[in-house]
Amino acid sequence: MTEAIVHGIILAFGLILPLGVQNIFVFNQGALHPQFRGALPVILTAALCDSLLIAAAVGGVSLVLLSLDWLTPVVLGAGTLFLCFMGWKIWAATPAKGEAKRLSLKGQVGYALSVSLLNPHALMDTVGVIGTNALQYGGSERWVFAAAAAGVSWVWFIGLAAAGRMLGKADSSGKAVRLMNKVSAVLIWGIALYMGFQLGVSL
Repeated sequence: MTEAIVHGIILAFGLILPLGVQNIFVFNQGALHPQFRGALPVILTAALCDSLLIAAAVGGVSLVLLSLDWLTPVVLGAGTLFLCFMGWKIWAATPAKGEAKRLSLKGQVGYALSVSLLNPHALMDTVGVIGTNALQYGGSERWVFAAAAAGVSWVWFIGLAAAGRMLGKADSSGKAVRLMNKVSAVLIWGIALYMGFQLGVSL
């Protein structure tokens, strides 16, 4: 049981740590809101989506999806387009000066849903990595592994939004957030190019 917990925590942390669209959005919402509770809808939505994806993958969806040879090119192609679009959205949403516009509750939840459920990296990580790793466990151990992995998402997103809030307080001019957005957009475009290359190889 302990092995499953440790395995789930380490694996999930390794997958969630790299900079991605979901992490950037949660961090930015923490930085933009004057109070931490303003980012709670994003935190809850992102963490719940990760938990549902992990539960589905561990529950057997991975075996079904991995058996479909045509699915990989589709995910890579859709993922490339999605990341190009999200990179542009992040770049375009960065103001030249002044405060960035804060999203409404509906906007926060909708955006968080898109970067969580339509994000190709989130899908590939949960289905291709967490789902397949869970196969080595049986019965209750498999779900303990899933719970440990999902728990990392909850802790991570809370910490990420809190870190964003601290940056927002320390940088009243918003220069650091604007710079981070620009760098993030470029990195996301780089990931999109890499996925496009993988698509070309897979065809």
